Amino acid sequence: MLRDFSGPEGVVLDEVAPPGAGDAGLRTVRVEVHAAGVSFADLLITRGEYQLRPALPFVPGLEVAGVVRHAPSGTGFAAGDRVAAFMFGGAFAEEAVADPATMVRLPDGLPFPEAAGFVVNYQTAWFALVRRARLQRGETVLVQGAGGGLGVAVVQVARALGARVVGVAGTPAKAAMAEAAGADVVVSTGDGWADAVRAATGAVDVVIDPVGGDRFDDSLRLLRPEGRLVVVGFAGGEIPRVKVNRLLLRNVAVLGAAWREFLSAEPGFVAEAGAGLEALVADGRLTPLVGATYPLEDGVRALQDLAERRAVGKLVLSVR
Repeated sequence: MLRDFSGPEGVVLDEVAPPGAGDAGLRTVRVEVHAAGVSFADLLITRGEYQLRPALPFVPGLEVAGVVRHAPSGTGFAAGDRVAAFMFGGAFAEEAVADPATMVRLPDGLPFPEAAGFVVNYQTAWFALVRRARLQRGETVLVQGAGGGLGVAVVQVARALGARVVGVAGTPAKAAMAEAAGADVVVSTGDGWADAVRAATGAVDVVIDPVGGDRFDDSLRLLRPEGRLVVVGFAGGEIPRVKVNRLLLRNVAVLGAAWREFLSAEPGFVAEAGAGLEALVADGRLTPLVGATYPLEDGVRALQDLAERRAVGKLVLSVR
């Protein structure tokens, strides 16, 4: 439970009433939580820095994997379904409620911890690569923050779609995670990272950037003609600027990819992306990875590890 906007320290373990389902005509689905994803957005929420500032007290957690316990008729889900879902808060708990429009059934055999990021991280990766960048088989993709939760998902989805992948990672542990995810080449951040990419693979077709900051300009320079740089976030803290004459003269594009915001325009995209990802899992081309798991009572430590950049890969709270 988030008591104040002081960051992870504002989160405490507490007993609260179970959430309802189908109340006030909202037709929400109640889910028994088995695992919950921990994301950078969760960290921002605890600091009061997310674009939506919830009323307090607030149960954090945006992504959940578990079993449906109650679903109103007509939602397309039934008790006993194994699902993953996105919601604005409530996942760091034993039960949560979700909008059926932001839920997907889990592929057979996909464990709950691995499924905890299957909606947000992997759908964001699909959205950035397939919908926004229009990735083609055989193209080269550069992934910033390749050892983080979203970066790992992007590496995996890009590889599953037939791309060559170059990852940029900040520590040896994160580099190892990017390699485990399937990156063909991994370079370390710091002075000279762009030169290392250029030496390894030359120019790239697509850059997926959830980091921003001072990496943006070099990422833009690495694009070949008709290349696309997709902005996914600003984990580096600084929002970069671009002079559009550079886009004109080099025939490159900068695109935004805000998955959650896109759902308000196309709510059916969750099902569309879910079907595409499920096909990759069924074909054996995609197996979601988890970096570390924590028991629910250690949720504060998971958020602190994220805040202090100790996190490698996707962090998950194990609830059951």
